[in-house]
Order: sequence, then C-alpha cells, then structure tokens
Amino acid sequence: MCYNHPLLKGARSIMAQSETMASLLAKNKCKIISPKPETQVDGIVVIKNTKSLVVDIGAKTEGLIIGKEYDLARDYIEKLEVGQKISVFVLDNEDNKNQILLSLRQAANQQKWDFFYEAMKNNDTLEVKGIETNKGGLIVTVSGIRGFIPSSQFGKNYLGKLHRLKGAIIKVKTIEVEHEKNRLIFSEKYVSEEKELAQKNAAMEKVKTGDIYDGVVSGVMPFGLFITAEVPINDKNEIGLVEGLVHISEISWEKVTHPSNYFRLGDKVQVKVLDSDPENEKLNLSIKQLTADPWLTIDERYPIGAVVTGLVSRVEQFGVFVNVESGVDGLIHNSKLDSDKKLQKGEKISVNVESIDKENKRMSLTLITNELPINYK
Repeated sequence: MCYNHPLLKGARSIMAQSETMASLLAKNKCKIISPKPETQVDGIVVIKNTKSLVVDIGAKTEGLIIGKEYDLARDYIEKLEVGQKISVFVLDNEDNKNQILLSLRQAANQQKWDFFYEAMKNNDTLEVKGIETNKGGLIVTVSGIRGFIPSSQFGKNYLGKLHRLKGAIIKVKTIEVEHEKNRLIFSEKYVSEEKELAQKNAAMEKVKTGDIYDGVVSGVMPFGLFITAEVPINDKNEIGLVEGLVHISEISWEKVTHPSNYFRLGDKVQVKVLDSDPENEKLNLSIKQLTADPWLTIDERYPIGAVVTGLVSRVEQFGVFVNVESGVDGLIHNSKLDSDKKLQKGEKISVNVESIDKENKRMSLTLITNELPINYK
C-alpha cells in the first residue's frame, strides 16, 4: 500500500498526472496488487462525497463504493474521513469503466454490532420498531438489524397487548448480544420499570435465609404458590418487590392436595425465606415454618392410651386416617376397624392413641371400644 500516494493529496486519478505510471511507482516504491473478487483488503479513503467513496487499495486503479453498496453503508461512511485506513470487500475486479467495485457492508454490519455491545455495556436506552409478534414475544428492528423482545421482558403495561406493537417505536435496553449467532435480545421493562427493578435488585441483596416478610399471593399453581414478598430496602420505608415460590409441601404441616384449597390470588400472607438465589432472582419460601412442627412434641400432647376426638380425613383401602389436629393425622388400620360400620370422610369419631413414631411422623389409632385400653388412665 502506498501511504504517500498522490491521491492522498487530492488528485482525482493517477493517470491524470503528468508523470508516467512507472515513474510514480518508482518514486513511491509501490507494489501494485491485483485484488481477487470476494476477498478482504485494506485501503485508504481518498475521496468522499454524497454518492460515492473512493478507496486506494494499492491496485492499478482506485476502488469505488457506489450505488446500493454506498446506501447500505451510508451511516458508516458518514463517520469516515479522507486518509483513514479501512477494511473493504472486493466485489469485482473491474466494472465497464475499469474501476474496482468494493463493499463496506461487512464493516458497516460489524460497526452496528459493536454499537449494540457498547449499548449493553453502558446500559444505554435505544429505540426499536416493532415488526411482528410470535408466541415468544415481539420481533423488532433497529439500524437494519433484527432483534427480539421476549414476552417476559415487557413491563406490566404491555402484557396482553403485544399485538398492538407492530410498527410502534419502543424504548428498550440491550440485554444479550451474540454477533456470531445473530442473536440480539432487548428488554422493554428495563426501561418502563427501571425503578422497580432497581428496588428489586436492592431487595435481593437484603434477603437472608430465615427472614420473615409480608407478601401477597400472585399465583396459584398445582405445585405451589407464587408470593410477591415486600422487602424493606432502606430506612425511608421503601420496599422492593421480590417474587418467590412456596412449594406445596411448605404450605401447611398437614397434607395439601391443592394450594387453592388454602389460598387465593390477592391473599395477604407472611412467609419465611428458606433460601435465595440472587443471580436468578429466586426465593424459596415457606408458610408452614412460621409455626412449630406439631410432631416435635407430639408424645407430650398425646401419650399412649390417650382418648382423642378427631375427624376422618381420608378413607383408604388399608385403613382410615383421622385428623386429630392441624398437621397431625393418625391411621386406624383395617384390622382394627369394625367391618359392620363404614366410616365416612368428615365424620367425627373418638379414638385411642396406640403408638407414635415421631421420626417418621406416624400415629397408630384404634377405635374406642367398651373395654378401656390397657394403658388408659
């Protein structure tokens, strides 16, 4: 490459000079290259105007970026200066005017992706245009590059309304960029709910195992309850809202068949933190552990032989379960039932405590008979 080429001083064409090509090459110690199509070469910007860019790539003629190739890289070209070194793609050796045609499409495309990397690094707010929706969210475009906003990355004001965003301009922040995979992911809620998310992050930093918080039931599923916990974040009574899960096994000390039998959407509850995952913004919560496990002192309340009144909670093939208090069910085995009398769920009966297995949380019962049990007092 001839960095002191006469073209760099504003000459329009080497052939227009009074010196011969040979004398110019000798004076500047240049080596002419013959660029091959579909190759990448370095060049120097020689002339820049509103419709074309002239680049010296060390060939017998200068290279041109014109027409569609100029339009595709217009934003990139606007930032170039005469004398600047750039990388170009050779489209063809020569057109019908003996000029080498070049492209800046790859460089311009890389510049766009570099812009997104920088925007994510600096947490910049961008404007994108909605193109079309699918099951996962909204496809958008910005600077000729397609991106995606997942449904989970929209704020509450947009939920259920994504179909209205075709053609709309949306403010977003960049959260994932992978040029090699052509992956560009944005978040709308990082703009519209920026304050709430900042408070949520602050709340996650405050949460510790064993903490107890007020909350509201925000979801009822077969496997448990989603609770939006209210976590104080400073001495100004500001709170951060963090959603966590109360697994079905952590709702009550008694057997829970379905969470909806205990709570509904909007119910206010207190929860205890079992553990937290700040990186994934998840909390594992418990409701039942706000009270003591009734099995810890079961033998103190129900000595062997004691008479207890309870309700039939389940009727199984092998026997009948009787609920004697919240979280404590005892079993009357089939062998100890009166075959002439069928017990019904919800029926109130009196039983004797036959045995207790605290470790495995089991209580054996027998029906009250006319004869008192041996250990009865």
